[in-house]
Amino acid sequence: MEHNLEQSIIELRELVRLDDRDSLDELLDYMRIQDIAHALMELPSDDVAPIFNRLHPGRKADVFAYLDIPFQLRLLNASSREDARFLLSEMETDDLTALLQTLDAERLREYLRLLPFRAIRRALKQLNYPEESVGRVMSPSVVAVDPDWTLKRALAHVRRTGDEHSNNVIFVVDDDRTLLAAIPIRRFLRAEPDSPVRSLIDDESPYTVQVDADRVEAARRIQHYDIESLPVVGDNGELLGVVTVDDVMDVIEAESTEDFHKLGSVGNLPLSPRQASPFLLYRKRVGWLLGLVAFNTLGALMISQYEEAIEAVAVLVFFLPLIIGSAGNAGAQSSTLMVRAMATGEVTARDWLRLWAKELGVATTIGVSMGIAVSLLGLWRGGTEIAMLVALAMTLVVTGASMVGMLLPLLLDWLKLDPATASVPLVTAIADLGGIAIYFSLAVAMLGLATPA
Repeated sequence: MEHNLEQSIIELRELVRLDDRDSLDELLDYMRIQDIAHALMELPSDDVAPIFNRLHPGRKADVFAYLDIPFQLRLLNASSREDARFLLSEMETDDLTALLQTLDAERLREYLRLLPFRAIRRALKQLNYPEESVGRVMSPSVVAVDPDWTLKRALAHVRRTGDEHSNNVIFVVDDDRTLLAAIPIRRFLRAEPDSPVRSLIDDESPYTVQVDADRVEAARRIQHYDIESLPVVGDNGELLGVVTVDDVMDVIEAESTEDFHKLGSVGNLPLSPRQASPFLLYRKRVGWLLGLVAFNTLGALMISQYEEAIEAVAVLVFFLPLIIGSAGNAGAQSSTLMVRAMATGEVTARDWLRLWAKELGVATTIGVSMGIAVSLLGLWRGGTEIAMLVALAMTLVVTGASMVGMLLPLLLDWLKLDPATASVPLVTAIADLGGIAIYFSLAVAMLGLATPA
């Protein structure tokens, strides 16, 4: 009978409490390695190492590869030098690179001393690539064949030296390791064994990505061309590695998480909220919030300049939260749509003029609709003049905030900054200030109130 994962986690915790080692070993042998890794990350920290150490060495290495980096580091710190050397040596180069790049210089040197020379050389080579580049996430252990080999010899070579990165596509390279083709293995199986590999090469160039390209570009190409593995090449077209679908899924998840954090003005949070310490959560969140408090103080100062107008027509205060709140919502909505479209590659900074015209039409229509709706409330609360005031103010602030929310991400991208920095709180703060200025300026002009000093 198949166990539910949550049930297995409860059982693991209970067996550790009872110190029932035989039943614990039986349950671990039954569970899949991915489920064991997930369970370890859900268990209390004191239970992780005892359960992990009950695994057989081979399963230890497999489970270790599926753990999040903070848990990997925790287990390495709790392991003997020999166990740590074994776990690090069994890791794929791209996974090892992802782990090592999170370490400070002293800890990095300590872990590198545990690795064989060949693994050190590969890890240092990948760490030498830019931090967000394809080179950091690619798998350098890629099998390739010579175009002059027979298909029989090529398949024998793949069987002997291949791994999970070469089970669907066989790469063909020349003597300089320049990539010539990426041929699906089914074409090898259907052709005559004595035919040369060259006979399967067509005129179509293989899909590739440069080693120093942004890793998001690799994800986009794999998605666009609907392929399972994407070869990574150098400046001269030499085959350096391969990026696979599972690598891309990790990249997409990391990028999406980072963008969501930035949209909420949290900053880059390396851990989940469940794993992060209260101090880390405080440090990541308080900076932007304090900055926005200072920014919003300008809004309070602007309102104070219109005290006489507010005293003359007290009903203005009733509509103020409604006006500036709608401005912030419209700006945040527009900004979120734009940041997401830019993250997926659907929109670039070159599209700004066409998008500006479209957004202006949409935002104006939305603003007019909201203006008509709020004018009915204005008519009830203050008469015809107030109804006209709030209707016009709502139309202008919603339109203006929407345009700011659309243009700010494009401007940041043009300035070579991350568009996600145009976070919802920032756009909302800008929209609030604009809404206050527009609302009270219209009130002074339309109602004949005293002009602020």
